[in-house]
Amino acid sequence: MSKYQFTCEVEPQYLSEQSSPEEDLYAFAYTITITNTGDVTAQLIARHWVIDDARGHTDEIKGLGVVGNQPLLRPGEAFQYTSGTRLHTPNGTMRGSFFCVAEDGERFEAPVPEFALQAGGSGSGPARVLH
Repeated sequence: MSKYQFTCEVEPQYLSEQSSPEEDLYAFAYTITITNTGDVTAQLIARHWVIDDARGHTDEIKGLGVVGNQPLLRPGEAFQYTSGTRLHTPNGTMRGSFFCVAEDGERFEAPVPEFALQAGGSGSGPARVLH
């Protein structure tokens, strides 16, 4: 295990009430749990997302923090947030990473494995992680 490590878990959910399939608009929420599984206190500074729809269209999103926060996590602590995205197809994928800085100044990336966004899915249970 790395001295510097954040582990990320994702639970995606299709939002039918915010979607409009007749206009090719599909809304999804995703809940991310970020846990400091390393040995050093570290802060999440920035995010980077790559979102692909079923037609091959890619959106790339970069920004500071998550939902207005740059959480500082001690070893064993977790931070959870929910955000959302919209696709023009009923299915797609999302993957990304968080840029983090440890209290000793070391910089590291926390990857978020690719996960499926699927309209009409149950939305419950663990995320379907694609390998």
